[in-house]
Amino acid sequence: MRCPYCRTRLEEISPECPSCKLTFDRATALLGPMPRLSAGVSDLTRALPKSDVKKINKAIDGLTWTFPQVTLNVLLHVFPTEHPFDLHVFWIFNAGGLSPESHKGGDSRSILLVLDPQQKKSSLMVGYGLEPYLGDEAMAHLLELSEPAWKAGEWTRGILELIAGLDRLLESAALEVANGFGLNAMAVPPRLGDY
Repeated sequence: MRCPYCRTRLEEISPECPSCKLTFDRATALLGPMPRLSAGVSDLTRALPKSDVKKINKAIDGLTWTFPQVTLNVLLHVFPTEHPFDLHVFWIFNAGGLSPESHKGGDSRSILLVLDPQQKKSSLMVGYGLEPYLGDEAMAHLLELSEPAWKAGEWTRGILELIAGLDRLLESAALEVANGFGLNAMAVPPRLGDY
């Protein structure tokens, strides 16, 4: 992970950024009240029709059914411009209550997609538990693939494309880890027998 303010590389247990001295408490004091968020899709811009919110939530449900240890949230919001966009994303990821309190550090397998239609910015943040499997390059690639849809104002299409890409990426990571441990990650057909 990198500092959301100055982009210095951080360790999981860093109490503050060694370069700019940013802490979670300082970010909270700087950014003010938290936007109202809900699980799944939070469209505070009203850029998505209600039927599209249902489609996106259905895609999120499909992803979390396949990967029950992962949570995915999508936020569309217009952020103030006096602070870096990445700082806002970091703050919401950590203070927004989007993952259980027990899932901190390496147990955090949350993913947050944030879109600011006004600034034309997007970000994809993953918890420490997923960082080894979903690196910065892969996340940047997923955002790049969705960018043409978002530039055209097709928020739903871009979000659904990104979720499909996350699904493929998580599957690939799961197969790679299983292979590394000599495990079979594919579903095993049920055995027939007497009971």
